[in-house]
Amino acid sequence: MFRLGLVFPGQGSQYVGMGSDLYREFTAARAVFDQARDILGIDVASLCFEGPREALDLTVNTQTAVLTLDIAIFEAFRREMPLVPAVLAGHSLGEYAALYAAGALSLEHLLPLVRARARYHQEAVPVGEGAMAAILGPGEEAVRAACAKVCVEGEEVTLAIHNAPGQTVVSGHTGAVERVVEEIRRSGGAQAVKLPISVPCHCNLLARASERLREELEGIPFGEFSVPVIPNCDPGVFYARETARDLLCRQIVQPVRWKETVEKMAALGVDTILEMGPKRTLSALIKRIDRSFRLLNVENADSLRKTASLLGGEAKPTLQS
Repeated sequence: MFRLGLVFPGQGSQYVGMGSDLYREFTAARAVFDQARDILGIDVASLCFEGPREALDLTVNTQTAVLTLDIAIFEAFRREMPLVPAVLAGHSLGEYAALYAAGALSLEHLLPLVRARARYHQEAVPVGEGAMAAILGPGEEAVRAACAKVCVEGEEVTLAIHNAPGQTVVSGHTGAVERVVEEIRRSGGAQAVKLPISVPCHCNLLARASERLREELEGIPFGEFSVPVIPNCDPGVFYARETARDLLCRQIVQPVRWKETVEKMAALGVDTILEMGPKRTLSALIKRIDRSFRLLNVENADSLRKTASLLGGEAKPTLQS
């Protein structure tokens, strides 16, 4: 018997060609892409399969494409192997796929919501004024101290993502982010690099985007959560119908606490984590956090069949009715 957690990646995991074989070979995956086209009036399948890369990498397109693929993988997999996970989580944008998998939001409400969220992100800060950078080596407190040191009036930078031990991301005004990168590099024994992202995610520069999302959420009905979902911004709690809107708004301006999210899964007795989405970004992070987990992933037709066969041959946790 194993105890399963499902995780979904977010923006940054995209690549041209992702999901094409799933679309060809699995009816359930194809149905999700077709629904996305009908709901949004956008050929999401073509965007994922053909790009071009410049179009796929636009925030408003990236978030739509990655979310659609995350959900398409989930739907295809659960028809092959209908497991009920013990807990769900997603990294930033991926949290919306977790809400879908928990039964709290339908595609009809979810896809337009995320499309609007991406647009609010893109419009919140003029291109060139915001940036993000990955920091490898220093601990969380050292990164916070470096951010505090370089902030000046009108230019701020804060820790935005705590992915794993010695792996963080900072976000803020471009000038402040560049100063943090230089400060970290000067300290020695560490790496810092600006990310190819124009939107400074998970910081106060997106306060207006959070406010606009709150208005959008007023008309969104949430269902009951069939499986617990751990929120990025507050891993000490679970999502609930009454708190979902507030947590999604907080997620935009507060740090992604991924390390704590994974530690929460371990505390819940999860021993197997299955990543559903393009690439294996989260699996690599989880390995840095806790090497005791068995890590599996589904990103294409081949990995879906292999993982379904593996889990299907083992003692199963509770099956869906």
